[in-house]
Amino acid sequence: MKVKVDQETCIGCGLCAEICPEVFEMNNDSKASVKVEIVPENAQKSCRDAASHCPVEAISIEE
Repeated sequence: MKVKVDQETCIGCGLCAEICPEVFEMNNDSKASVKVEIVPENAQKSCRDAASHCPVEAISIEE
């Protein structure tokens, strides 16, 4: 599973990094970014939760 954050859409709320810190972090522009190329199996559920809770739907998942 791969995940991406649309930097144009992201509002920098930080919710994804709180829900799934294994995959997401806040970058120098106060926007979310992805820390790993492939989401580890043990973080896939929390990654999906982060994507579904993103208020602006900036996170996309590729299975």
